[in-house]
Amino acid sequence: MHAPAKFVEKGLSWMANGLWYALQPFYRVAPNQSFTPNWSDRPLLKSGDKFKAPLGVPRETTSLCPTCTREARQRIVDGKAAPDLFIKEHAGEIPAHIIERDGKILMVKDCPTHGHFEDVLSTDPAFYKRLQELYAGTDLPVHADDGLHNHGLSSIRYGRGTVLTVDLTNRCNMMCDPCFTDANQVGFVHELPWDDIKAILDRAAAVKPRRQMSVQFSGGEPTLSPDFVKAVAYCKELGFNSTQAATNGIEFAKDPELCRQAAEAGLRFVYLQFDGVGNAANQHRRVANLFDVKLRAIENLHAAGVDIVLVSTIINGVNNEQVGRIVEFALENPKKISFISFQPVSFTGRDEDITDERRAAQRYTTAQLAHDIRRQAGIGEPLRDWFPISMLTTFGDWADLVHGSGVERGHLNCGCHPDCGAGLAVMIDKETKERVPVSAFLDGPQLVKDLAVINDAARGRFLSVLGMGVSLLRNYDPFMAPRRLRISDMLKKFDKAFGATGRDYGKVGKGRTLQDVQKRRSDSWLFLFIAGMWFQDLWTYDFRRTHQCIIPYGTQEGEISFCAYNTGVGWRQIVEKQHQTATLAQWYDKAGRHQIYTGGHMVPLSTTEHSLCLNPEALSAGQQHDLELAGVSKTAREEKIKARHAEHTHGDSATV
Repeated sequence: MHAPAKFVEKGLSWMANGLWYALQPFYRVAPNQSFTPNWSDRPLLKSGDKFKAPLGVPRETTSLCPTCTREARQRIVDGKAAPDLFIKEHAGEIPAHIIERDGKILMVKDCPTHGHFEDVLSTDPAFYKRLQELYAGTDLPVHADDGLHNHGLSSIRYGRGTVLTVDLTNRCNMMCDPCFTDANQVGFVHELPWDDIKAILDRAAAVKPRRQMSVQFSGGEPTLSPDFVKAVAYCKELGFNSTQAATNGIEFAKDPELCRQAAEAGLRFVYLQFDGVGNAANQHRRVANLFDVKLRAIENLHAAGVDIVLVSTIINGVNNEQVGRIVEFALENPKKISFISFQPVSFTGRDEDITDERRAAQRYTTAQLAHDIRRQAGIGEPLRDWFPISMLTTFGDWADLVHGSGVERGHLNCGCHPDCGAGLAVMIDKETKERVPVSAFLDGPQLVKDLAVINDAARGRFLSVLGMGVSLLRNYDPFMAPRRLRISDMLKKFDKAFGATGRDYGKVGKGRTLQDVQKRRSDSWLFLFIAGMWFQDLWTYDFRRTHQCIIPYGTQEGEISFCAYNTGVGWRQIVEKQHQTATLAQWYDKAGRHQIYTGGHMVPLSTTEHSLCLNPEALSAGQQHDLELAGVSKTAREEKIKARHAEHTHGDSATV
């Protein structure tokens, strides 16, 4: 039996539905023109003005030949050709077709020199098409960027980006697979000096549209850079509200003082590598006590006021059985885990030279992720609860409208291609741990349609906020919501996220203190977002995705799409080689060798105590052995060993 308050809320929802239709003349008749905010040289876009890349199946796009691209890149790295080989001569570019065949969505392409290539984009055509149907379009085109995006067909063309990634160093304190940077293996050190870090951040702060965005320091391992804390502090000085570190957590686990210093400097989130529950589930990372390290890092960081995002690279046959356990870990620890970002494996870095056999065996798609979460964790209906991350762009548009033209920066905007990222939102009661997918009690697609009407009307703050409130009420089903959730809680959650009323929920920018952190954490409800960010590789590369990338890399050669930098063209290898700090010999002679944890060794920890909730069954599950049973290598290292063994065996047979 539902509580009486739920029946009252149901009545309010019916009334709001009637009010919505009564308000339509205010929104649909003679809409206002869009204004041009201070942070842009162009007016805000209405829904019909947004660029939408060609979608649907079948369709054509431009991709890359895996072999031609690697050959051209190596010529540039070796100094035998200039970057214009990619920028102007379009090396490696070939047409590709996206088709449906045998219950899968595939990319198929042919190179005149190297033949036929194909790979899987989705294992569920209905899921794939749903994400495309909910796509809302791009943000404003890039402008006033002073040549920051000059990378040929790889150049970012739309939006400001959501997460600016800056690699402080290519050094790392681990040596594991997979690794899209091939850390510690390239033969030289590339470590940004302070002047370059500052220049990259200064340029990022000046680009238009000048939106609020997260700045994520990465590597290698960013905490190895002597300028890590200083760089975090400078982001806060520039006015960025969200600074992050993508880390394996080792230094944070070892040193609570580093956590405190980073938090005081302005570190708000840590993107913590987290590939499974239990030390056995993390053995592919080659550190014996890696899960213990994660737990200590979470405890130290949370105590210092830094929020935790679990980042899990999922490889079919290696750790796809851990998907549900990772989700359950987050659901059971809602006061300490804020977000999960699953990243289906991208074959690049150490895994770019991969056999067709291993690539087929290890490929893992966003559709598989959605179904695995449902099957393993028992939560989330793929065709109801999952949506493209770009659907959130409509909420960012609404926030821009509400805050008006005078603010210094626009709101965060996630206008990426629907093939890039998708997500599932779960509302969790932090005390009882009851959890319900938001789409079960809030009609998200209809809410977005309503917001598009409100945004296109451009009626100003009052009618925009009123319209949002009415739409939330009419699309809310209290009978399907968590038992203790009230519509007032939902309204507060949206207000907290978008700052519509100006109410103080705890600062997130300059002047933020531990008291502000605690105030924001005092919320009884966690809106847990479970994202699937599937980065491209040479076999799945689509330049149309690159054009609207929301995760640009800030480099010494401008801002480059995540996939163009790490996979695809592979600008990382070109930029780091051009701007290398020293050869390994020179670096070791000057700075000495840094500690690398590998080969099954343990990270020394002062304690392994923690207060996190763990599932004993998940802890005892052990490693996944699918690939060994199938006779398929797990890593490039294993493939090379197997190939050498086969050569020796063949040679011995020939001698006999």
